[in-house]
Amino acid sequence: MPFFMPTAGINHVVEISPAFLKQWGIQGVLLDVDNTLTRHGDPTPYPGTQAWVSSLQEAGLRVVIVSNNTHERVAPFAEKYGLPFCSMALKPLPWGYRRAAKQLGVSPKKCVVIGDQIFTDIIGANLLGMKSILLSPIEEEKSFSFRVRRRLERPFRKKLSL
Repeated sequence: MPFFMPTAGINHVVEISPAFLKQWGIQGVLLDVDNTLTRHGDPTPYPGTQAWVSSLQEAGLRVVIVSNNTHERVAPFAEKYGLPFCSMALKPLPWGYRRAAKQLGVSPKKCVVIGDQIFTDIIGANLLGMKSILLSPIEEEKSFSFRVRRRLERPFRKKLSL
């Protein structure tokens, strides 16, 4: 069960303060895109997320976007935040996470993964011993595969009150 559990659960990404991350000894932040920084498939940043990312950087944290989406989806989105990115990360496999940590120049043990999916974001973080924060999705996805995954996540989210 711990394999599926994040280090913490929080409703929305902007509720995570730089001080909270620094208490954990975090130096690098790996961010998901869909349902973390924006609605699924939306090219527009969710209100408040750009200022939040800036607050992390101002606090000395290094930030990168890590997504299973294509370069064509992630590059223009990352540009709106002024962030480096790793597209086609193949989460939960560890390669994309390692590549992102290396890109930041931070040990994986000093990174946190922030995202809305247990079966990609959280498992991937746990495979590398990274800390992780599970978010409530900004909105529910409509596809069958997402509905199945969200149903499988329910027991774990219940434990976190998400």
